[in-house]
Amino acid sequence: MRKLIAGVVVVLTGLMTSVQVSAHDFHTGDLRVVHPFSMPTPPAARVGGVFLDLDNQGDKSIALVDARSTLSDVVEIHNMEMKDGTMRMFRIEELRVEPGDVIKMRPGGGYHLMLIGLKQPLVEGEHFPLWLTFSDGSELEVEVWVQSMSEGAAAADGHHHHQH
Repeated sequence: MRKLIAGVVVVLTGLMTSVQVSAHDFHTGDLRVVHPFSMPTPPAARVGGVFLDLDNQGDKSIALVDARSTLSDVVEIHNMEMKDGTMRMFRIEELRVEPGDVIKMRPGGGYHLMLIGLKQPLVEGEHFPLWLTFSDGSELEVEVWVQSMSEGAAAADGHHHHQH
């Protein structure tokens, strides 16, 4: 009986750990920041990207207006779009999230945060802090996980089904 109970405890602990590892989110007011992640970079890379979802669960518009990290000189809010058959990336001043909207940042196009002047490579399995500043004056510290593109996107997508 003790072996059975010990086995159940091990299985339950493993399940709880896997749920915690699969996705994470942060809140400031009515805004939920879902699963910030970045992909590994080569050792000499000077830039990296951060991807996350912004979920406005309130009744007022809010905008991401700034971000900073200890791992890079600058963090900029960027967008990517196809124009005349060419992918173009450009900095934007703010990323507005209307009430009830979810903005999903994913590798390969659209919105993302650009880490410029990386001070060290981004290594899979590690994590780092990122501070986000919003139009209402609030600042939120989030933890960015470094993981593969498919793992990060899948965890973020899956987390929308498990809101807190």
